[in-house]
Amino acid sequence: MYTCPIQLAEVRYNAASQQFEASVHVHDNTILRTYACAISAPISMPFEEAAKGLAKQAIRRHVSRGGLFSHSVALIRQNRAGRRSFEAMRWLENLVKRPTPKAA
Repeated sequence: MYTCPIQLAEVRYNAASQQFEASVHVHDNTILRTYACAISAPISMPFEEAAKGLAKQAIRRHVSRGGLFSHSVALIRQNRAGRRSFEAMRWLENLVKRPTPKAA
């Protein structure tokens, strides 16, 4: 049994292909991977059953490591190229302190 947390996003029914589709996020320790999943089902299928099918497909892809995923993100925050993080208050203070141009 697989116990990683799973989150479904953007679940929708595609009437043209008669499929439930979703972006499924699988949290595995410090890695977050997103899989685009789709299951063939009638529109009358209960949402809970469709969600189970989408989650099962994502887990199958994640465990086999053979499926395509949209991105892999480390959940640990990392500094990028030694830059400081954006501080909104400091930015606003500097904006207010700027001299204003005089109208002609």
